[in-house]
Amino acid sequence: MSDVKLAIKTRITIRPEGDPDNHGFGRGVEVLLMGVDRYGSLNHAAKSLGMAYSKAWNLIRTVEEKLHMRLIDRDGAHGSTLTAEGREFLQHYQEMVRAANDAAQAVFAKYFQ
Repeated sequence: MSDVKLAIKTRITIRPEGDPDNHGFGRGVEVLLMGVDRYGSLNHAAKSLGMAYSKAWNLIRTVEEKLHMRLIDRDGAHGSTLTAEGREFLQHYQEMVRAANDAAQAVFAKYFQ
């Protein structure tokens, strides 16, 4: 083997089976929802990521439509909060990503380290 140190990176996206688009619940939506939870505002969450509010709103709306669930409750100028279903989905996604990363790391270590 070469002297190059190798690493693995996993990417998990949840989307409807057979969906031809690449849109789904992935890292970007995860980070936005964590920001909404932290700041109580989709606008503030988007700005903290250097993202336009309109782009963030369109992303959330698209994923909500694809998954047939509301992820956030919007209260106009009063901000946004995660729905109970959105919070649970986010937590399950994060647990799944951790488990997938652990499994991928074990397989990677077996063959490349």
